Amino acid sequence: MFIVKHRKIFITISTILMALSLGAIGYFGLNVGIDFRGGSLAEVEYTGELPSQEVVKEKLASLGFGEILIQQIGTQGYSLKMRPLSETERQTLIGALGSNAVEKSFTSIGPSVGEELVRKSILSFILVALGIIFFIAFSFRKVSKPVSSWKYGLIAVTTLIHDIIIPVGAFAVLSHFYGTEVDTLFVVAILTILGLSVSDTIVVFDRIRENIHGGSSTSFEEKVGKSLEQVFTRSIATSFTVIVVLLALVFFGPESTKVFAMMLTAGMFFGTYSSIFLASPLLVLIERSQKKA
Repeated sequence: MFIVKHRKIFITISTILMALSLGAIGYFGLNVGIDFRGGSLAEVEYTGELPSQEVVKEKLASLGFGEILIQQIGTQGYSLKMRPLSETERQTLIGALGSNAVEKSFTSIGPSVGEELVRKSILSFILVALGIIFFIAFSFRKVSKPVSSWKYGLIAVTTLIHDIIIPVGAFAVLSHFYGTEVDTLFVVAILTILGLSVSDTIVVFDRIRENIHGGSSTSFEEKVGKSLEQVFTRSIATSFTVIVVLLALVFFGPESTKVFAMMLTAGMFFGTYSSIFLASPLLVLIERSQKKA
């Protein structure tokens, strides 16, 4: 298949995208939300005319609460993010907004809770990656030639890193220019991307395994190409269907889930790309390097 034949092109494209994404993450950084750094989040809705952000900012400037991030939600409300507030400070904040401001929700998270969430998030990523390696190595234990089973797992994790870094790099750009924040939904999106991506990769690897066991005299490269031809249409069609649903959520869904849906859309797209255009070419590349060695 053309994918295997032109594998260097697709591997190069993935390498460039990862490099650009890592550059964006390093240069722009990620705007961490109160879920991780700690702080308070208040959502208010105005019963009458909605004042401008400048007016709201002026009202709150004299309270001495430090920097307050103000973002409009819907047509009649604002979300206010700031340092952790006491109950007295909370009441002062709401009072300063005016009598026509109604508090819809208030959340306060201490720094220790945020640090715990960071630790648990990192641990989740590590455990998922290790689980994937062991699962694939076990599932493909009878496929030791010409590529060892554990290398299938290593390639799967490599594609997962690819599928995470590129959406996170895009998120870093959004975070810089639009103030988008990393929150618990962001972590859920990343873990969901891991699951979606590895399932697609396993489908491709499983077809390769079946063709290897088929006993034909064709080369490993030809078997991989044949496997890709067999799963290509189904993988693309399945991913396209999911992406259409996610895009509907991006454009027509509530504000609170837009970033989540955007991350999943990017993850689904690059997950499908990596399963077909990266994982299989990497298998062929490893098999050829073993021959030369």
